Amino acid sequence: MRIREGGPEDVAAVLGMFDSAVAFLVARGRTGQWGADPFTGDPRRAAQVEGWAGGGGMRIAEVDGEPAGCVVVGAPHDYVTPAREPELYVQVLVIDQRFSGRGVGRALLGWALEEAARRGVGLVRVDCYAGDDGRLVAYYEGCGFTRAEPFTVGAWPGMILQRRLSPSGA
Repeated sequence: MRIREGGPEDVAAVLGMFDSAVAFLVARGRTGQWGADPFTGDPRRAAQVEGWAGGGGMRIAEVDGEPAGCVVVGAPHDYVTPAREPELYVQVLVIDQRFSGRGVGRALLGWALEEAARRGVGLVRVDCYAGDDGRLVAYYEGCGFTRAEPFTVGAWPGMILQRRLSPSGA
C-alpha cells in the first residue's frame, strides 16, 4: 500500500469511494450516515470533494496502483467544538469497499497520526456518525481513539473521538 498526496485529479476516484461506501451501507439498511444516493452526480458533494482536493490535506491510499481510500485532514468542521490546544483534525475517511478488510482505513489514520507528530501536535480528533448500531464509533475505538463528545447536527447523531500522541509520536 502506498499513501500519496491527493489533488484535483482524484475527485472522481474519491466520489467513487463514497458511492461504494453508500452502496455498502444501503445494502445493509444503514442509510443514516450518508443517505441512499450516490455522491457522483451530486453537485454539492462534488464541490465538497473538490474543496478537499484543493486544500492540501487530502491523502490517497493506493493498493496495487488503484485508489483504495482517502483521508482529509484540516480544520474541524463548523459544527465541532474547537479543541483547547493545537490539533490535527480528520475531516473525512472513506474506503472503496472493494478494498475492505485490507487495513486501508487504519493505514490512513496511521498517516494522520504520523503527520500530527511531524507537526508537533499532540492531539488528533475525528468525528463520525454515531447512529444505528454504533459500529463506526467502535471502529475508531479499535484504532485507539476514545470518545470525547457526542453531538447532533439536526437529527444526525455524531461522536467526536480523539487520540493523544505520546511524546514519541504515536
